[in-house]
Amino acid sequence: MRNFDLEEYRKESEAAYARRKDIEAMADALTKRGYSNIVVIGIGGTWAEWQPVVHVAKHYTDVPIYLENAAEFCVRTDRRFLTKESLVVTSSESGNTKEVVEAVRQCRDMGIDVAVLTKNADSELGKLGTYVVPDCTGDCEHAYMMAFMFMLRLLYNRGEFPAYERFADQMANLPDNLIRIREEFEPRAAEIARSYAKEPYNIFVGSGTLWGETYLFSMCILEEMQWVRTKSVTSADFFHGTLELVEKDVPVFLFKGEDEYRALDERVERFCSGLTDKLTVIDTRDFRLDGIDDEFRVICSPMILTSIVTERLAAHYELNTGHSLKFRRYYRQFDY
Repeated sequence: MRNFDLEEYRKESEAAYARRKDIEAMADALTKRGYSNIVVIGIGGTWAEWQPVVHVAKHYTDVPIYLENAAEFCVRTDRRFLTKESLVVTSSESGNTKEVVEAVRQCRDMGIDVAVLTKNADSELGKLGTYVVPDCTGDCEHAYMMAFMFMLRLLYNRGEFPAYERFADQMANLPDNLIRIREEFEPRAAEIARSYAKEPYNIFVGSGTLWGETYLFSMCILEEMQWVRTKSVTSADFFHGTLELVEKDVPVFLFKGEDEYRALDERVERFCSGLTDKLTVIDTRDFRLDGIDDEFRVICSPMILTSIVTERLAAHYELNTGHSLKFRRYYRQFDY
């Protein structure tokens, strides 16, 4: 596979799963502390990674959960949902994402505890957190796995997700599955990138548990890292504007999920099938998961999608655009 270090990936996967006990300990400590609601703060890719976690959690709990954009949170005047009884949680691989750091600082100034998952405990964010699990996040699928472990452990402690132990045990089988899924998708990733990497405009559609990853891939990968012009839209909102831009030669990418929103994805597929010759449908249901129960497939679906698009497809876009995934003109290059 192009630009994929198998040995390094296995090491990172083992290290990520090894954080399980620390994540569970943090969730258990926060359960004992008590909380009236859960406020998750992120921005860009971090917001996108928490989106499916919050989306799934709301299916199981009656505790109010808020997913906040960090930049908006910092200037928001109506924050009546935020009290000293709130559980605030955030994550950042670098630990210095400007907007997230400022949002957490505001919470700490208000005397509110903050739980932090970060790669760097010595970062600004790591030092601000009340509860911190270091060496966390990393690759998107690992970030998803650890965030799900944290949130579902909280719900387990409330008696709302009794299958937690079985779920967490089975996550040890995830790396082997995602390696095989990468290998299966590699030829298709190469074909898609060859066909569409230089298109002037692309539409990306997803919903439900996959919406965060749809947004992440189109914005954080293709726009930020590849300078490819995209439009991301939910399967529901697609029919309230974006549908008018579908033409025979306009690429439409549809990421089909496995939750109740799949019916909305299928509606988009039916519509686009007769209008564009450049429809690409990627369905997480097409990829098997060995050693993981079917009831956890929805939870794992963003992990499947990120491994094949944010990781594999991105690598082939880089090859076909000739533009390094590591080069930015503006992002983090100067103050703005």
